[in-house]
Amino acid sequence: MTTASSPGAPTPAPARPAVFGRTLCAMVTPFTGSGALDRDGAQRLADRLVSAGCDGLVLSGTTGESPTTSDAEKAELVTAVREAVGDRASIVTGVGTSDTRHTVDLARAAEKAGADGVLVVTPYYSRPPQSAVEAHFRDVADASALPVMLYDIPGRTGARIEPDTLLRLAEHPRIVAVKDCSYDFLGVQKVLARTGLAYYAGCDEHNLALYAVGAAGYVSTVANVVPDRLRAVLDAFDAGDTAGAARLQQEVTELVEAMMASGLPGAVTAKALLTDLGLPSGPLRPPLRPAPREAADELRAAYERLTA
Repeated sequence: MTTASSPGAPTPAPARPAVFGRTLCAMVTPFTGSGALDRDGAQRLADRLVSAGCDGLVLSGTTGESPTTSDAEKAELVTAVREAVGDRASIVTGVGTSDTRHTVDLARAAEKAGADGVLVVTPYYSRPPQSAVEAHFRDVADASALPVMLYDIPGRTGARIEPDTLLRLAEHPRIVAVKDCSYDFLGVQKVLARTGLAYYAGCDEHNLALYAVGAAGYVSTVANVVPDRLRAVLDAFDAGDTAGAARLQQEVTELVEAMMASGLPGAVTAKALLTDLGLPSGPLRPPLRPAPREAADELRAAYERLTA
């Protein structure tokens, strides 16, 4: 009889902090043709994503065009999506702004609307020092009972969350997760090794790499169009098929590059492809503009090659 300690026994998968699930989609915010929030479209898209393998949805993030949606729309989106998915998936909503007081207000509104957690980006434009970044996150975490996912994306904010700052913030009982777009793989491993924070890859090309060193999963823009393909990567890894997981990650690389490295924001490419596929998305809000037809055609071609 083979036991867990026998040489031939499979190695158990390391324990990972579940928090919000493994496979989270950074969902677009659908708008109507006139540019209003498309409540029905958001519900239909959310239901499709969850049915196809997403166990969490991140609303009103970068891909959700949060800088151009109102506070009321953010709360309404949470309420609508909760009605659509019930308890089948976690709902995390973006509340980060460049203003601590505004962010605190949004966190409290998210709690009232029924969110399971909040995504809080580093305050942008002001480029605060690390002591101020830390104080900002603590103020937001103290403002509601919701667990907090920090969002480290210095390429957009102009200021990152340094690993040493994360080590201190991990001591706060409601700061439980990080969406990582830092491109600092060593820094991520340092924090993973010394805290219980649940790390989520925020860049689709890192989904498997971060998962392999102990991340909890991903928050993916590409999941708007191929949620099942991305989940299959983690499923294969958890089943012990590391070679298969690598192959599946490599198969999505062309689409990841087309959506996330084409020079267009992910909200633009995701909505272009969703529209082309006849799925809820709608127009973008300025200053974002629709993808040029050539780019939209390239996106569709990459999608067709992947799903053929």
